[in-house]
Amino acid sequence: ESVGEPVFRQSGGACQMGSSSSRSFGTMAQVLNSATMAQPDPYTKESPDQDLDQDLVGVDPDQLLRECEMALQRRPARPRRDLVCPRLVAPCSHKRNPSIRVMQWNILAQALGEGKDGFIRCPLEALSWHERKYQILEEILTYRPDILCLQEVDHYYDTFRPIMASLGYHGSFLPKPWSPCLDVEHNNGPDGCALFYRCSRFSLHSTAHLRLSAMMLPTNQVAIAQTLHCQVTGRWLCVAVTHLKARSGWERLRSAQGADLLQSLQSITSHCGGQKQAELGAIPLVVCGDFNAEPSEDVYRRFSSSPLGLSSAYKLLSCDGKTEPAYTTWKIRPSGESCSTLDYIWYSHDALSVETLLDIPTEEQIGPDRLPSYHYPSDHLSLLCDVSFREEPHRLL
Repeated sequence: ESVGEPVFRQSGGACQMGSSSSRSFGTMAQVLNSATMAQPDPYTKESPDQDLDQDLVGVDPDQLLRECEMALQRRPARPRRDLVCPRLVAPCSHKRNPSIRVMQWNILAQALGEGKDGFIRCPLEALSWHERKYQILEEILTYRPDILCLQEVDHYYDTFRPIMASLGYHGSFLPKPWSPCLDVEHNNGPDGCALFYRCSRFSLHSTAHLRLSAMMLPTNQVAIAQTLHCQVTGRWLCVAVTHLKARSGWERLRSAQGADLLQSLQSITSHCGGQKQAELGAIPLVVCGDFNAEPSEDVYRRFSSSPLGLSSAYKLLSCDGKTEPAYTTWKIRPSGESCSTLDYIWYSHDALSVETLLDIPTEEQIGPDRLPSYHYPSDHLSLLCDVSFREEPHRLL
């Protein structure tokens, strides 16, 4: 697709960006029109299938992807990205142990993109929700993760919940207690974290909605942790999604939030499954998030040295297996240009193996105006990896 100069989805004629934004497309319009708008208390305990509307299941993902491409035919194509096998990892997946695809993405809250974030090189029209939602869904449908972890979601109930339910996913959403989206006129409600898993692959054991604390005080940042049972392998997996405090000067708060999250995850992974689980050890863990922290920060060191045995998947893209990508977000604001590594997929390295990773677009592919843009909907890149369970010692006896 786009290497160097942008390649448009439909050739010929002048490109008038956004001219198809008012069109409705069959499958997606049908799903969204039938969506229920109930917004439950996010801090109540979820029943296992609370968010799954069985009446919506059965949408063809290929058809929905074609509709996204049709809606975006006047926009340039997304940067081309390849799935890469890490050099330093021997594959563990096979027919009875297929890999699990995990996607992590800060999708940029609509209210913040249009109202507060100040992307001075991105035309306001490029941020229109009428088409940006198709770009986000196109990215998800292209890779079709088994587990999807999102941050800055402010269109959960009217877009992501019904669409993902129609594709066979169960969703969970937790908004920030004081979302900055609410300060923007004509907002769509608070932003927060969302976690989806494919129901054909997993069943839900439990959900924890966490409000992160720092120095014993509750903060404005949240996390969701779900304990899942893999229906293919019979194994357990705990998946968590979070979004830590943004901006420089808040490094100590992020570190404390990370410590609080790790403590909660320690408790969750060591108590699932009762006596049997205690005999087998803690269940494997995947933690996705926008940590708003470079690898040099203390919160990164907390995660990499945690007793939970976590490693960052994207280090495996590097030649030595020890270096994070140069960037996962690249934006230009009135304060200047910012190119940073803030997003991570952490995994239990003794229990899980990384099979493939989605590579990072080059500077040329991203373009001089950086992110977001007409060809990419967020200021953060999506991260994606395929992981598989390692053989447990008791299974080898």
